[in-house]
Amino acid sequence: MGKAGELHPSWQAVLGEELDQPYMHKLRDFLKAEKAAGKVIFPPGPQIFNAFNHTPFDHVRVVIIGQDPYHGPGQAHGLSFSVQPGVKNPPSLVNIFKEIEGDLGVRMSGSGDLTPWADQGVLLLNATLTVEQANAGSHQGKGWEQFTDAAIRALNEQREGLVFVLWGSYAQKKGAVINGQKHLVLKSVHPSPLSAHRGFFGNKQFSGINEYLITRGEAPIEWQL
Repeated sequence: MGKAGELHPSWQAVLGEELDQPYMHKLRDFLKAEKAAGKVIFPPGPQIFNAFNHTPFDHVRVVIIGQDPYHGPGQAHGLSFSVQPGVKNPPSLVNIFKEIEGDLGVRMSGSGDLTPWADQGVLLLNATLTVEQANAGSHQGKGWEQFTDAAIRALNEQREGLVFVLWGSYAQKKGAVINGQKHLVLKSVHPSPLSAHRGFFGNKQFSGINEYLITRGEAPIEWQL
């Protein structure tokens, strides 16, 4: 683990140049100004790079791409779709757990903290890594997307045999650069209540991920929480 709030050394080696780009300086200035204006930003500073710090570059095996951090108090902690322990599960996460139960025949405990997945090599990557409280999408277009695009590009180019999980049109657009010859790309509608019944339920992607990992001689992901 890197120090809280800093990017893990394995990712710094891959993305270090991005951190010095003008767009990242502008992004830092924007975040400082928002804080100075008294705005509440989620997740808390030390957790912004949680996805990278729990899943070092060379440990990534699966990538699940989300869009924005949750914008309610106590929810976001830097992992896409995940909430902090003791927080009510948002609707998309409820549906993800339903699909895991149906696909794998396991019982989920109800905890929405996905850190155990991250620690097994599941990179839970939001496109945008911060948001203002109660203001969904407020930090889109400020530079984070460029940074997370660079992370996806690096994984696509420098690793092989990864599983990229693209739920919904936003994730599918972001993942368009991924080489399907070199990696397994799984697509589906988004698990949100608006679309889950149109093909998320029954997609059996969790067992599919594990079958693929096993064919590569790797340990399956323990999805049960």
